[in-house]
Order: sequence, then structure tokens, then C-alpha cells
Amino acid sequence: MKHLKVGDQAPDFISKDQNGNEVKLSDYKGQRFVLYFYPKDNTPGCTAQACNIRDNYGSIKKNGINIFGVSADTELKHVKFIEKFDLPFPLLADVDHELLNLYGVWGEKKFMGKTFDGIHRTTFVMDASHMIVGIIEKPKNKNHSDEILEIYKD
Repeated sequence: MKHLKVGDQAPDFISKDQNGNEVKLSDYKGQRFVLYFYPKDNTPGCTAQACNIRDNYGSIKKNGINIFGVSADTELKHVKFIEKFDLPFPLLADVDHELLNLYGVWGEKKFMGKTFDGIHRTTFVMDASHMIVGIIEKPKNKNHSDEILEIYKD
């Protein structure tokens, strides 16, 4: 697993959103950017996290922040998740784990005594030059937008 840290330049990437549109970090040059990695659409924790961001999306946009969720789910699953919960932000489909590996969030996990590979719920907060200014490991799903906004306070 790659270990990015605060102060690192965020790795550029090309990915696809829920509609098959290409998304490149470099297309957002000069803009604040957040990538939040989550395990799976339509699970309780991931839904709480997405809905918290949805409910505070106005504050996020008011602060000039572009936010994208990322999981290994397909584009179709993302479309259904977005429609079901009226999410106003894009979700990136990383079925091949390229972005997950690039940001070092795919790796060994333990749950209920079992070990398996999966996504470590992590958020990367970047400034306008795409330097990582904050990494939120194990975000608080029901208060995640506050955690993001707090990093940009300075």
C-alpha cells in the first residue's frame, strides 16, 4: 500500500464518473479538491457518509470545494446510489482498483475475525495546487462534511 501524507502532491489520475465521463485531477487545477474513498454503495456507513455530504453540500460548494466519492462499485451501481439518495456530487467507479492503489487505500482489512482485501475509508483534502493539506482516516460518517470544512478553515 502506498502511503501518502500531508504535504505530498496528490497523484494525478484519470477515472470515470457514474455517467462514464472522464474525470482528471489536472482538469481542476487552481481549485480545491476532495477525494473520499468509501467501501460500498448502499451500505449503512457509506450511506450515512454520503448523505452527510449531501446535506452540507451547499457549504462545501460555497467554500469552493470539488468533492468526489470513490469506490470499486460499477457506474450503474453509482447511478442507482445517487438516484436513491439524491446525491448532488459525482462518484468515481474504480472497478480495476487503479485509483484505490494510487492513493494507497486498497489493502488488508479485518472484520469479525476475518482478513480480506478491501477499501480503507479515507478522505484526501487538497488545496488549489493539489497539495494534500489533510488526510482523514476513519472519518465520522455522520459528521464528515464538518471534518472536511475544518481542514480548510485556515
